[in-house]
Amino acid sequence: MPTAYLALGSNLADRRRLLADALAALARHPQNRLTGVSPVYETKAVGVTDQPDFLNCVVRLETDLAPHALLDLCLAIEQQLGRVRHERWGPRTVDLDVLLHGDTTLNDALLTLPHPRMKERAFVLVPLADLAPDLLLDGETVRAHLARLGSDGIHLTEPLSETVGAALQFTPTSRGRDGSTWERACSRGLESPPETAPAPPSAPPPV
Repeated sequence: MPTAYLALGSNLADRRRLLADALAALARHPQNRLTGVSPVYETKAVGVTDQPDFLNCVVRLETDLAPHALLDLCLAIEQQLGRVRHERWGPRTVDLDVLLHGDTTLNDALLTLPHPRMKERAFVLVPLADLAPDLLLDGETVRAHLARLGSDGIHLTEPLSETVGAALQFTPTSRGRDGSTWERACSRGLESPPETAPAPPSAPPPV
């Protein structure tokens, strides 16, 4: 199953709730397995700067969806969460960008992989480095690209322990595979879903 990395951002309405809802939609898809969520960072807008600050994070998925099918899912989630495209780089309720899809390289009218501007964006490289610092992009690690670009203006926010936990359908008091609490795992970025006991079967309907 290929590993994909997606960048998520929001700068309108309840930004944290929108990120959590987007995570939940990705995690619920039967062909996805959400395996990593970075910490969340607050950043200034790029391109069109006269707009509210963004919250950004990166997620890692194992997915059976082909690249264009994953893009279609991202666009459907954006639409479901109220995104309206008025201008390029303008304000948005939520934005989901496919950064990488396994070793896939493509460039067509709908999708370019790897994402063509990811190495220029600290708000992408900082959370990506939390999940995969040694991942190679054009022969150099994410860590090396970030060291050259710098991380000015990228501010760590409060952990999304409860909202991320809800998105993955685990309780905030669950413990991860390394024994850490869910809050601690989310504060440093989720590396793998916590192990939880299976839910008890629901009671049969009354006869």
